[in-house]
Amino acid sequence: MRRVSSGGRVRTTDKTFFGHPWGLATLFGTEMWERFSFYGMRAILAAFLMAPAVRSGLGLPGTTAFAIVGVYQGMVYLTALPGGWVADRLLGARRAVLLGGFIIMFGHISMAVPVRGPLFVYLGLLLIVCGTGLLKPNVSGMVGYLYRDDEDARRDSGFSLFYMGINIGALAGISVTPVLARDSHWHLAFGAAAVGMALGLIWYVMGRRSLHGAGERVPQPLTPHERRVAVRWVLAGLAALAALTVLLAVTGLFTEDGVTWTVTAIIALITIFYLSYIMHGGHGITPVERRRFGAYIWLFFAAVIFWMIFDLAPGPVTDFATKSVDLTFFGLTIPPGWTQNLNSLFVIVFSPIFAALWLTRWGSRVSSPMKFTFALFMAALSFVVLAMAADVASAGVKVSILWLVVMYLLQTIGELTLSPVGLSVSTKLAPAAFKGQILGVWFLAAALGDAVGGQTFRLTHFLSLTQYYLVLAGIALVAGLFLLMFVRRLKALMGDEDVAPGQALTH
Repeated sequence: MRRVSSGGRVRTTDKTFFGHPWGLATLFGTEMWERFSFYGMRAILAAFLMAPAVRSGLGLPGTTAFAIVGVYQGMVYLTALPGGWVADRLLGARRAVLLGGFIIMFGHISMAVPVRGPLFVYLGLLLIVCGTGLLKPNVSGMVGYLYRDDEDARRDSGFSLFYMGINIGALAGISVTPVLARDSHWHLAFGAAAVGMALGLIWYVMGRRSLHGAGERVPQPLTPHERRVAVRWVLAGLAALAALTVLLAVTGLFTEDGVTWTVTAIIALITIFYLSYIMHGGHGITPVERRRFGAYIWLFFAAVIFWMIFDLAPGPVTDFATKSVDLTFFGLTIPPGWTQNLNSLFVIVFSPIFAALWLTRWGSRVSSPMKFTFALFMAALSFVVLAMAADVASAGVKVSILWLVVMYLLQTIGELTLSPVGLSVSTKLAPAAFKGQILGVWFLAAALGDAVGGQTFRLTHFLSLTQYYLVLAGIALVAGLFLLMFVRRLKALMGDEDVAPGQALTH
């Protein structure tokens, strides 16, 4: 069978993937295995960092371990900005994804090296951060390329399948690695993450012909002058990093805690600088664009607070499951890391429902600021539930896993309300000069929220666990109420237009 596109280009469609171009299967499998490695490693990272040396761990206190996990997650999302730039100006999306996958694989291999000490662990985390920044934003862009001549409905359907691969990969990774990590076999579990990324690379290379040129071209190659400027910026950045390292060493702050605080501050400064640059930089945005982006900033920081709570799952929440939740089913004890799969399961079940809901009259009548407000309320309520569970567990008893089921259900409802709407409203409110960068801007909200969230467990130095969860719930509640007060004003700033959300993306 042959099909002629609207542009006159003939494309063969003999081999399809659920009625879609076979290139979607190539990208589906690549992203699925990358998410297998990412979520699989993340599911056990905090437990490994806290495990004592006799159990082959690093023996870090919980506050430090959770800060490292938060900063690691934040850096993964932060590097989406330079990763997209590298693809657009230097490598093209196809080579960026391939290079990123190899760097991720070597990062997991580094963590799997069975030696004592943190060197290979931290090197591995750094490599995974860099590789994910190259792979994650660009593989999604290549999916869009497959449908550049097609109608929106077919493209949306293709992205739905693609995002299903994300959730399948997350579900599989979180199911496998906690089992392998039992009896302190951490490096075996990290090795499984490396194998997962290797399988993704093999699938990607084998399917390269099915991509029909997607991502081969460099969209905006650097001119010789721009290359020289870019080299100077890179050298200046490396010099600044070296100077900062020396400063931390001289002041005695070159420790896990000192580095995590420093990276959190850097992420915050980058976020503030970039948002200010978009609003006030000399790039010719119109007064209307500035007004609309001003409304977006409110929603951006609402998302920061949501992700701050949501992405505590691999840290304090799983640690609570380890210590205080009865994980026995029919005589079998499940690994604590498996509880993180509740979110993936709920996303798979409820994504079609929410996608249909946004197409109804109710979905179109509820504004984006109101949807963000609702998501914050769900985040707050989820941690009220967790605080109640912690209060029961404070008596020294194991609580039912149903507490976590309810908590994850509430958070997933919030995620499905905020995440797809956030992607859509970002596209709508971005100034024209920043349309191509707006996905990276949206990821900045997750970067800042994750980094700050990782530091919040330090509050348990003077708060009980119940009080800690209630404080975070209170922050989300206050932010939601504050946003609710200005919903009408934000709608006016945005132009009071409907936003048709895209498909839900597992964050």
